[in-house]
Amino acid sequence: MSVSGCGRHAAAIIDRSGATVSAADVLTHVEWTRVLDEVSTARVVINPDVGCCRGLSDVRSWRHRLLIWRDGKPVWDGPITQVEWSLGKVEINAHDVLGWLDRRVPHQSISFDGEDLTTIAQWLIEDGFAPDDPGHTVQVVGPAGVTGGRAYTQDAGQTGDHLRDLAETGLDYTAVGSTIILLPENHTVSVGRLTDADMPDGLVVAEDGTSLATRWVIAGDDKGDVLGSSGGTDPYYGLLERYEEQTSILTDDSAIQAARSKVSTSMPVPVFIDTQEVTIDPQAAIRVPDLVPGWCLDVTTTLTCRNIAQRLKIVGLKVTEDGGTDGDPGGESVQVQVAVTGAEAG
Repeated sequence: MSVSGCGRHAAAIIDRSGATVSAADVLTHVEWTRVLDEVSTARVVINPDVGCCRGLSDVRSWRHRLLIWRDGKPVWDGPITQVEWSLGKVEINAHDVLGWLDRRVPHQSISFDGEDLTTIAQWLIEDGFAPDDPGHTVQVVGPAGVTGGRAYTQDAGQTGDHLRDLAETGLDYTAVGSTIILLPENHTVSVGRLTDADMPDGLVVAEDGTSLATRWVIAGDDKGDVLGSSGGTDPYYGLLERYEEQTSILTDDSAIQAARSKVSTSMPVPVFIDTQEVTIDPQAAIRVPDLVPGWCLDVTTTLTCRNIAQRLKIVGLKVTEDGGTDGDPGGESVQVQVAVTGAEAG
């Protein structure tokens, strides 16, 4: 099935009320992304006609959201964060639904003791959206398998930052449309296979030594009242220690579990396969809607000096469609970034 490189996009601007502010009738450029444990972005460039221009003149940041469809199916949704009007075009940039959580704080104080990180993440999300829900759902693929004590104080810290902290200690999350997906860090379900033939322009295999640590120390405060560690001197790498404070952690046991999770994802040295400058061949046996961060691809490459044949986690996706010019018809490109971390290696 020919899927990457053959999609066609449509977009619309939607009001908080659900009404359509404007359809993007003439799209000259579309770009949308998906990322793991972060907020993704999208960008569209519209060539407005007279009628469309009236609607586009009313677009406002955060009041309105950008919806993108690929081949008639919704693939991206989130609040508009920047608009530029210029002669003959309107450029719109947006964040996905997680972007709202970077503008929310905890609305009540709460403590968790021995709860799975997925349960804690669900509470953060629901509490963040409780006073004003733009429309979201949460899908839990499975428990994180990491438990701990966490405490959050009303009006202290951004909800999005609290969610990122959890993702550093055993939880993964991503947004697909208006759905926030929570899944365990060791989720290894594959959604396709890529070989060198699927990436004819080549790729880059990179080892990120800055992420390596053989021992992690996690503290709940700077006084050492709550402290946990995991790891030690590795017979291959030696001793590389990292320290981090996470003030939401309440107990030594929770700190130990967080440190253990940190070690599992930072050893061995994480290896990334980056196709950000390479377009996947349109005949590749993958479906673009299935390329969701947190799921995996089976990747085989022998064209670089670092050969890899392994199931790797999707950590990023970028899809663009350009309308082209009279001399260049343009088209769609699909780029995916995958990585091997300690969780996958194990």
